[in-house]
Amino acid sequence: MKRNPLGNTGLRVSELSFGASPLGNEFGQADPAEAARAVRRAIELGINCFDTSPYYGRTLSEKRLGEALDGADYARGAARDDIVLTTKCGRYDNAGFDFSAGRVKRSIDESLTRLRTSYVDVLFAHDVEFGDPRQIIEETIPALREIQASGKARFIGITGFPVKLLQTIAEAARVDAIMSYCRYNLLMDDLDNALAPYCEGQGIGLFNASPLHMRALTETGPPEWHPAPDAAKAVAATVAALCKERGARVDEVALQFCLAWPRASTTVVGMSKVSHVESNVAAMANRPDPGLLSEIAALVAPVKNAAWRCGRPENEGFEWEHGDAHR
Repeated sequence: MKRNPLGNTGLRVSELSFGASPLGNEFGQADPAEAARAVRRAIELGINCFDTSPYYGRTLSEKRLGEALDGADYARGAARDDIVLTTKCGRYDNAGFDFSAGRVKRSIDESLTRLRTSYVDVLFAHDVEFGDPRQIIEETIPALREIQASGKARFIGITGFPVKLLQTIAEAARVDAIMSYCRYNLLMDDLDNALAPYCEGQGIGLFNASPLHMRALTETGPPEWHPAPDAAKAVAATVAALCKERGARVDEVALQFCLAWPRASTTVVGMSKVSHVESNVAAMANRPDPGLLSEIAALVAPVKNAAWRCGRPENEGFEWEHGDAHR
């Protein structure tokens, strides 16, 4: 599998990454044994980047991923060196956020225990739109750098939904990687407008997560908690029907569309079964039909880039300039 540079870090990540949130039952009950087999199969097929968080399954994803990777013998010798393992800190429950330096430092130790390793390759501050940007910039990111200096994380970054806020924070406090979700896929592509070129110019590794728009772009449709506007979810269902009519699977078309985008270091898709891994890797062998993409674009046009409110209300329109927060 092709491996791409992760910004200026020197790391190389598989173009397809294993998103481990489903291991934490975020999209339904996952079978632990099958999840472990999926992780091992991913490694066999060339996937070397695995992403998790203490928030996913409220630590369950980290525990299961750590067990699976340990069972894959990753923790011993050169095998661990070939894995790019990322986790997060700052978000621990639906409304449980703590971006303080002390909590961040405790969090990495807890994560390392669950992941059965002595370091992670990237440690992200998770969903920064739910924090105070001043604290993220002045306290959280410096704490992440201290963790990096200790050797517990090789590189550090931030994740979130609002692309403007991610860029604003990165402009004020240097980071090595940014993970954006649901902002570049068949329904939304505004990640391409500002944040992606900024990352390119600054040598920041860019993770494009949720190519299936948090499962809206699947034949079964989105989970009940999906925050997208109803109109966008309805169009996603229409897109799925169109793909089926054309003899294609909407999830494969959506994944192929994202993999063809050159600006992301890697595309992160959630997996918990061997069949998920194998079908996703198989989809990489093809590119979507341009005619079908044109039809999809026409369907999506009325709801293109339909986002949703996410994070603290006071962070909407947040900017950072010359050390001052203003709107």
